[in-house]
Order: sequence, then structure tokens, then C-alpha cells
Amino acid sequence: MKIALDAFGSDSAPQPEVEGAVLAANEKHCSTIFLVGNRAILEKELEKYFYPENSIQIIDATEKIDPNEKPITELKRKKNSSLVKAILQVKNQNADAFVSAGLTGAVMAGSLLNFGRIHGVKRPALAISLPTVLEPEILLDVGANVDSNALNLVQFAEMGSIYSKYFLKKKNPKVALINIGEERKKGNEVSIEAYRLLDETKAINFIGNIEGKDILKGVADVVICDGFIGNIMLKTVEGVAISLFEILKQQLNNDWIAKIGALLSYPAFKYLKKKLDYSEYGGAFLLGVNEISIAAHGRSNAKAISNAIKFASFSKKSKFLEHMKEYYSTKNGEIS
Repeated sequence: MKIALDAFGSDSAPQPEVEGAVLAANEKHCSTIFLVGNRAILEKELEKYFYPENSIQIIDATEKIDPNEKPITELKRKKNSSLVKAILQVKNQNADAFVSAGLTGAVMAGSLLNFGRIHGVKRPALAISLPTVLEPEILLDVGANVDSNALNLVQFAEMGSIYSKYFLKKKNPKVALINIGEERKKGNEVSIEAYRLLDETKAINFIGNIEGKDILKGVADVVICDGFIGNIMLKTVEGVAISLFEILKQQLNNDWIAKIGALLSYPAFKYLKKKLDYSEYGGAFLLGVNEISIAAHGRSNAKAISNAIKFASFSKKSKFLEHMKEYYSTKNGEIS
């Protein structure tokens, strides 16, 4: 398994990418990692680490995508950027999957332009694995499409179901639609029509609407919404997790009795922190394009990059992409 990693994508690049690649190489998540970026800088950074010989290879790219410019403009203007050259490694079949912690818009646009949409997919969607009280669930779309119609939401449900079945090994994934109420007539016109279509789609195990308060309960395996709602929800969950631990930290520093209690509760706190830590989940998957494309968090640390590489490798091995292509190649296919 070969992974192409944009080494100059994250906010702190290239340190997290290089260390993350070393972690992934040492844990043998894949056979080869192509670090794409300025060779001189990457070689100097790699000198700090030990890793299996030939497990990390550098592909020189002298330019970087500017986050302050329009993604399409940058992609067309900077053919020698680390992001574009990493994508081309997959397009030219030198690598099996692409990973970047760069600007999400550029990752999506570059992937769509070079990989193309799966035949039959109207709009690709960003899917992410969210922690819940029970098991992780798939949430999509989290930002690829600000506006979506009812048919788009049905396709998100189809893609999420296939992904959940073949990657997370759910036999008959339960799909829910985010809404302001559980009743089928709740919400705007798009939500009401999406409910009707989902309820009629035999290939989807639709369980109805769920409200925001139910999303982290784990009642569904796949939760769908448009990208506007999904992106707000994702950042809200992330913000709540950060704020929760900040409040706990402040209280522990102010009260010596609380410090004693914290020592006794340390295993529980450690488990909770790991479960809510975004770095554990690898990144968002761009579902609906012809290759494996992973958009990692811009603030990714080395652990998050390593997990994104692992995530990309496992996604490729699951062969869910082949099943998705097969599903959309038939007009009325069933998820089998």
C-alpha cells in the first residue's frame, strides 16, 4: 500500500506531516509513504527520525497552495504545488491513496478535477467518523456542499451506507436524517421530501429523523445532512470537547480536593479524552470520487497525520470504493 502525503498542507507544516509519516512507517500502516514537498526542507526534517529504509520517499514540489487565494485559481496556477503533485501520484497510479491537511476546498477541488466523480454520483460529500456513546457513526456531508436538494441527501445516504457496510463492517447500517423534530413532516421542504424518498429507497435502512441532541447517542450508523449544517455540527462538537477539558483543567487547578478526585478518576478521563480527540479519527473522506482522498484537519498533529495515513490505507483495503462503483453502475442496484 502506497500513500501520497501532501507534506505542506497543515497549519504547522511540514513538522506534523514528517513526524506523522515516520509514525505510520514505524507502525507499518503501509509499505511506502510519498512525502510531497520541498526536498531540501523535508530531508533536513527527516534527519531527526529513525524509520524503516525506503518506507518514506520524497517527491520534490517547490510550491504551496495559498489558503488566502481561491482554490481553483491556485490549483491551475501552481502545478508544482505539494497538493497537486501528491494528487497526481494517485492519478498516475504511483500511489493508492491521497492525504492532505491542506485547505479543504483545494483538497476537494483538486480531487474532483483529477479523479473525477464516480459515474452516477451527482455530488461528492465529505464524510467523517464521529465518536458516540456507543460506536463511531458516519456523518455526511460536513462541508462539500453548502446547499443540497432531497436527491443529493438520498445519495449521501447511499454512499454513507456503502462506506459503513464495507469499512466499518455494519451489516445493515441504520441511516438517520438530521432535522428539527422526529416527525416525518418536520423541517423545510427539502427535509420533508428527503424523508419521503429515503423511506421509499429499499437499499437504505432508513430509521427516520433525529434531532441534534441524539447525534452522539449512537442511535444511527450513518447521519446525513447538507454541508452547511454538517460543518457547523462538526465544529460545534469539536468546540464542546475542547471547552469541556479546559473547564475541567481550570477546576482541577483551583481545588486541591478536586485534584485528589482527578487522580482517582484518571483512567475515566483518559478514556474520555481519547474518545473525543479528533486526532484519533484520521480525517474526512471525500466520498463520490474515483480514488481515495482524505482531508485531514488543518491543525493536525503528528498523531492525526499518522492516523489519516492509517485511515487511507484501511479504506483502500476495505474495497468499499469498488462496491460503490458497482452500486452506481446499475440503475436500481441494491447494497449487497
